[in-house]
Amino acid sequence: MAKRKRRGQHPAVRTARKWPGFAHAVGAVLAGALFLAGVVEAAITGTVTAHDPSPVVADGSMFYYYATGSSTGLITRSSSNLSAWQRGPTIFSTPPSWVTTDVPNYGGNLWAPDIEYFDGQYHLYYAASSFGSQVSAIGMATSPTLNTSSPSFGWVDQGAVIQSTTGSLYNAIDPSVFLDTNGSLWMSFGSFWQGIYLTQLNPTTGQLLNPSTPPTRIARKDTGTDAIEASYLYKRGNYYYLFVNWNDCCQGVNSTYEVRVGRSTSINGPFLDKNGVALTDGGGTLFLDDAGAILGNSAIIGPGQIGIFSDAGVDYYSFHYYDGNNNGTAKFDLLPLYWTGDNWPSAVPVPEPASWGLAVIAAVGGFLLCMLIPLATARRKLNRVKRLQQVA
Repeated sequence: MAKRKRRGQHPAVRTARKWPGFAHAVGAVLAGALFLAGVVEAAITGTVTAHDPSPVVADGSMFYYYATGSSTGLITRSSSNLSAWQRGPTIFSTPPSWVTTDVPNYGGNLWAPDIEYFDGQYHLYYAASSFGSQVSAIGMATSPTLNTSSPSFGWVDQGAVIQSTTGSLYNAIDPSVFLDTNGSLWMSFGSFWQGIYLTQLNPTTGQLLNPSTPPTRIARKDTGTDAIEASYLYKRGNYYYLFVNWNDCCQGVNSTYEVRVGRSTSINGPFLDKNGVALTDGGGTLFLDDAGAILGNSAIIGPGQIGIFSDAGVDYYSFHYYDGNNNGTAKFDLLPLYWTGDNWPSAVPVPEPASWGLAVIAAVGGFLLCMLIPLATARRKLNRVKRLQQVA
């Protein structure tokens, strides 16, 4: 009789059959690891390309964000569920007249927008500059709604908010506008040239509150290249948080952007990192590294331009990164934001100490239990063999 051909088995299946205890133990350990890792989030779909995205903002049942224009103006993205995003109309495909006058080397696209709602209007702040130049300006536009189908929709430019030129103390790009719980309005900004600065805005007009008062420096990487930019202000509880980007963007897979964070009990600082080092002295706790190690994905290169958005009691952080699996294309992502027990933001789940203990106990206990099961089975088989030998 011909022998029946055995179907090929995956090596893992053969291992599990030969050493079932080992397989059960691995399963227990993996279960503990999954417990620690938390839930895997669904991927962003639809139009995913974007650079320097603003924080996500809601208007009605829709969500929006804005980003650096691909060739002109600013780009728009919208979603009904925070997952599938679609392309919207370009804002300022023809630049405001003041931009071409005040920023003569302006390249056609506007940069790194931020958006805030106050005084019955959405205020969209943006930067106009050219790469490597200090001749820059931050402008502002307003619209009563973000719904492009509404008859009241329409961005109206309100001119420049702050400008810089060669030799200024700062570089007027990368605005982050923050409305405090007491109604005061602030803006952090800056790129290279001596770091990140803070100035107060008028909560009615959105322009500088005191044009004659110079901005205050609140972060600086070093006294050399000062490769710091893309600041973002956020408040949670009694703390104000300042996120910044270190190093270089805009080089695809060769980008070295990483996100750092500090906090303060005052909007004016000083902002300190976890080690108590001021961000003005080169401090900054790592939030996202430049090679995807924290997120466990090496394709996420040079993440930057953090924004925070809350929906239904869940905090999210948005950012762009350069996709290592797609020739360094700049893409948008939105992930849950977590907080440690001592109120520091984390890009990944942070189990409470009790959860760590439970996970370790579950994994070790599962390992021991699953090793004892095959040992008990082997002992029963041995006893059965002995009984058969006695009968014989």
